[in-house]
Amino acid sequence: MNRPVVVGVDGSPSSLVAAEHAARAALLRSRPLLLVHGYLHASGYGVPLNPYDLGVPVPSEEAQKMLERTAAELTGRWPGLAVEVRQVAGGPGATMIEESRGAELVVVGSRGLGGFAGLLLGSVGAQVAAHAHCPVLVVRPDEQPIPVDGPVLVGVDGSESSRLAVGLGADEAALRDVPLVLVHVGPADGDRTVPEEIEESQAAYQAEAVRLLADASAAVRAEHPDLVVREHPVRAAGAAQGLIEASGAASLLVVGTRGRAGFAGLLLGSVSQAAIQHAHCPVLVAHPVS
Repeated sequence: MNRPVVVGVDGSPSSLVAAEHAARAALLRSRPLLLVHGYLHASGYGVPLNPYDLGVPVPSEEAQKMLERTAAELTGRWPGLAVEVRQVAGGPGATMIEESRGAELVVVGSRGLGGFAGLLLGSVGAQVAAHAHCPVLVVRPDEQPIPVDGPVLVGVDGSESSRLAVGLGADEAALRDVPLVLVHVGPADGDRTVPEEIEESQAAYQAEAVRLLADASAAVRAEHPDLVVREHPVRAAGAAQGLIEASGAASLLVVGTRGRAGFAGLLLGSVSQAAIQHAHCPVLVAHPVS
């Protein structure tokens, strides 16, 4: 099954940047690109009426022209790219999540035009990132031109979600022909003033970080023996802060949806959510392809 890379497009600058990232991702994977535009009733999204009283929503000719124009521009810039377009009736998050069932990758922008098609990260983007049935790439308008030379960065905490992110990050680094950097974020010293406590904390963190990073590196090298893998233990006030700071030199940050509870937890509502909001590069949220 030749699963496509799917991107939501509404004509906004954010969605068009997302479409550029999606085009490159599709070519890297030798997959077709599917541009999706959602539509509801002309009265708008969230109308407090029985939808059957409004009749069946219909595709927009204007939206169809926007999709076809975007497709033509992308194929002109990305030779060899196969692009399809589709208008879909339904709610924004639910539509993209449903499209993800048959997708290799879903790409969302951080902000859209509002209403159904608006891919506002705080609502639709976060909903898709949390519940999609395949990996989700989140991009922002300031992430153009597309970064290509930086390494792929992955947060490591030893959880199953983190292991999935490491595997996906390794595959992505191999596709992009860039190094993979494995990051484990340990707690800062905080308010400890007793030297012995600081020393014990540092020793415990160092041992845990070395073990987790070594295990992750071994798993990656077993699958990608030629991939350059770097281990990067850092200390920060929180996992999100550590990953966001480390993302400054990366072309992509890969995070899991959920991790261990407490400090290291890569829970989408906390660490991953903060990463997709504030990272200095695009963020790939790891989901198994179902």
